Amino acid sequence: MFLIMGLGNPGKVYENTRHNIGFKAIDALADRLKIASLRLMQKCQAFIGEAEFSGHKLILAQPATFMNNSGAAAAQLLRWHKIPLDHLIVVYDDVDLPAGSLRLREKGTAGGHHGIESLIAHLHSTEFMRIRVGIGREGAEVTEYVLSKVPPSEREALEVAIQSAAEAALMIVAEGPAAAMNQFNK
Repeated sequence: MFLIMGLGNPGKVYENTRHNIGFKAIDALADRLKIASLRLMQKCQAFIGEAEFSGHKLILAQPATFMNNSGAAAAQLLRWHKIPLDHLIVVYDDVDLPAGSLRLREKGTAGGHHGIESLIAHLHSTEFMRIRVGIGREGAEVTEYVLSKVPPSEREALEVAIQSAAEAALMIVAEGPAAAMNQFNK
């Protein structure tokens, strides 16, 4: 069993912001896996959907908490479903990567990302699979930038990256992290 979690902020006001790229990747996975909608799992503070892929049960999740407390939902989902930490895949935005690029890593620091800081704090580990989706940074203050709406000029590149992030997550499940990193870390 794998938990694939996309990071973002709940609510309409954040729906099309750069910081919700992780949520968009989960939406793309749900479409691909024919999950009609995610349902709120109150006890785990997350919206989830379940599917089978390549002989594995998948739990897709979007925390119902805000970004800075994403780790609470991740820890609860891992405990509830008895999923080992090496079967957690987290998709999130990264201002330090060019817009539309991907970078996969099996472990690492938070790099200033508050959602990842929360995961590390709640999971007591830096060793979980990450799919970082580049959103770039245009000199603006980081919080203002990540919470701004994606402009039309960037939508196509980010949509391609979101679809690639979904493909990368499925490749991690089917073929393992090394194969996915070889394919997507170019």
